[in-house]
Amino acid sequence: MAARALGIDLGERRIGVAVSDGEGRVATPLTVIERSGSRPGDHRRIADLVAEYEAEAVVVGLPLSLDGTTGPAARSAQSEAQQLEAALDVPVLTHDERLTTVIAERSLAESGLSGKARRKRVDMVAASVILQGWLDAAQQDSQS
Repeated sequence: MAARALGIDLGERRIGVAVSDGEGRVATPLTVIERSGSRPGDHRRIADLVAEYEAEAVVVGLPLSLDGTTGPAARSAQSEAQQLEAALDVPVLTHDERLTTVIAERSLAESGLSGKARRKRVDMVAASVILQGWLDAAQQDSQS
């Protein structure tokens, strides 16, 4: 799997975005898109990033319940992922994002960032955790 991918953390107010390296091994936080109130407009901004980074896939975090069931938040993310896929020329996949925001918050806190600075970055760091999880799973699948 040697392809660049974007990771997406869909939030109500912000969308975190991460990008992998060209070999599809390492995810890096990229940016945060403030929700515009227009889902098609937000999806166009993601499409621009897909084109700019020549991504071959988009991985959307799927907020499953802690017990693994699909609750309202996961259904909403699945619905938006389907809408996003219709707006893009690349596949849109989902990946379990349970606890990614907790991991991102902890990582940023350990880096010494203030609460305000953390809030500005947590969405894109969460997106990188989602994407890295997907990259690692894909790497394991290709080795087995």
